[in-house]
Amino acid sequence: MHLVCLDLEGVLIPEIWIAFSEATGIPELHRTTRDEPDYDKLMRFRIELLKKHNLKLPDIQKVIGNMDVLPGALEFIEKIRERTQLIILSDTYEEFAGPLIKKLNKPTLLCNSLICSSDGSITGYKLRQKNGKQSAVKALASLNLEIFAAGDSFNDLDMIREAKAGCLFRAPQAIRNDHSDIPCVDTYEELLGQIEGFLQ
Repeated sequence: MHLVCLDLEGVLIPEIWIAFSEATGIPELHRTTRDEPDYDKLMRFRIELLKKHNLKLPDIQKVIGNMDVLPGALEFIEKIRERTQLIILSDTYEEFAGPLIKKLNKPTLLCNSLICSSDGSITGYKLRQKNGKQSAVKALASLNLEIFAAGDSFNDLDMIREAKAGCLFRAPQAIRNDHSDIPCVDTYEELLGQIEGFLQ
């Protein structure tokens, strides 16, 4: 049996922190896992910025409420789901993802959660597990599933390498250059072609 595992932000939906950066005019929040390989360092940096600017979870959720999925994303995943099973593996948070996952017709999502104070201030985060994407692929493979994985960031590399097959999708040039052993595609049509080749 085959299974496709996809990253969420940058692959199916816009980067939430970039959208929030643009909405608030805080350029430092533009930094994502496409730029910073150390996830904990990135999140501690974000939480300090939110505290500095007195921004809270409802402020981020308001921006998310006005976001939409990437053009063609829904049609793309529906084509995958016609052919095989799909799971979204993401380092986003359940407090963020709900409205956008709903717009994708609610595929299965495994992600992390935020730690918030009673006033909505984000004080920390809780990983579903360390190296969650790679660990999920490894666990699913132990069930004799053949897995194709795709993502766009540093935190997707281990997931892709753990899978039987996979590729980068719209990855920054620096990641493409440093990990040239992993193929990279830039359109949903090309990504679907990679997946269909795997399913044959």
